[in-house]
Amino acid sequence: MVSAVAPHPRRAGADPAARRVGVASGVAAYAMWGVFPLVFRLLRSVKPIEILLHRVVWSFVVVGVLLAVQRQWAWTGPLRTDRRRLARLGLAGTLVAANWLAYIWAVNSERVVEAALGYYINPLITVALGVLVLDERLRHLQVVSLCLGAASVVVLTLAYGRLPWVALVLATTFAAYGFLKKKAGIGAAPSLAVETAALLPAALVGVAVLQVQGEAAFLHGSPGRDALLVALGLITAVPLLAFGAAASRIPLSLLGLLQYLTPTLQLLCGVVILGEPLPPARLAGFVLVWGALAVLSVDALRDSGARRAAADPTSTLGAEGVV
Repeated sequence: MVSAVAPHPRRAGADPAARRVGVASGVAAYAMWGVFPLVFRLLRSVKPIEILLHRVVWSFVVVGVLLAVQRQWAWTGPLRTDRRRLARLGLAGTLVAANWLAYIWAVNSERVVEAALGYYINPLITVALGVLVLDERLRHLQVVSLCLGAASVVVLTLAYGRLPWVALVLATTFAAYGFLKKKAGIGAAPSLAVETAALLPAALVGVAVLQVQGEAAFLHGSPGRDALLVALGLITAVPLLAFGAAASRIPLSLLGLLQYLTPTLQLLCGVVILGEPLPPARLAGFVLVWGALAVLSVDALRDSGARRAAADPTSTLGAEGVV
């Protein structure tokens, strides 16, 4: 697989030590996201909606404590005067909640493989979103990639006997979520704080209603299960912090390639550990998706090289840029 163009010495990621930390942080973040199916499968006895509610509540607590300890409050000033940015983050919170709920349901409904597919096709949905929303022009390889992605959906629809809607919901909500976060332009921890704060009132009401109606799993089961529900805050925040450390130290093109680690690990968890089937017909659909991603990666590399060459005629793609 081809990685990023060798960065300019003055650019982020040029320092070898910082690059090593960045790569390690990126691998850690995507690896943690990759084993999420095993975490949520431990909570199979809890309704997906209750898992979501606790994830929102405890994520808000964790990120709030983190920001308080670090005294990172400068970002609140611009948000108070920029209602449009605040609205974007509120909508982003709604989208990520929908993404979390769909993913939790998929894991506990033995659809981990289909969920992994969703995160494989997410980059393709992002490209399509750029065309539809930002009126971007597709390059030749991007057209090839999207055609392969569309073909994979057709093949998988025939293989499953239905549209792989779980994968499409996950890919679409996450792509739209990423788009809104990029437009908002604030750090990962502050962004998560605002997103979960927007969801917090509804989450607290939901937790209270489940308790009053006697349908709550929290505090009505094993202490280990309760502890895991509370730990969802840390489980959510830690990969985000690792991702933030990676994003500030390595080129985005390399970070983009590392993202495929997450659905690959999820796929392995589903097939190897959780025993979900992957018959040849479905595997053929995944092969098409992998081909689409390979083409998209080559296109991203070429575009990155062209931009770098335009900005710095002395920059080259050396042997160190190939993995």
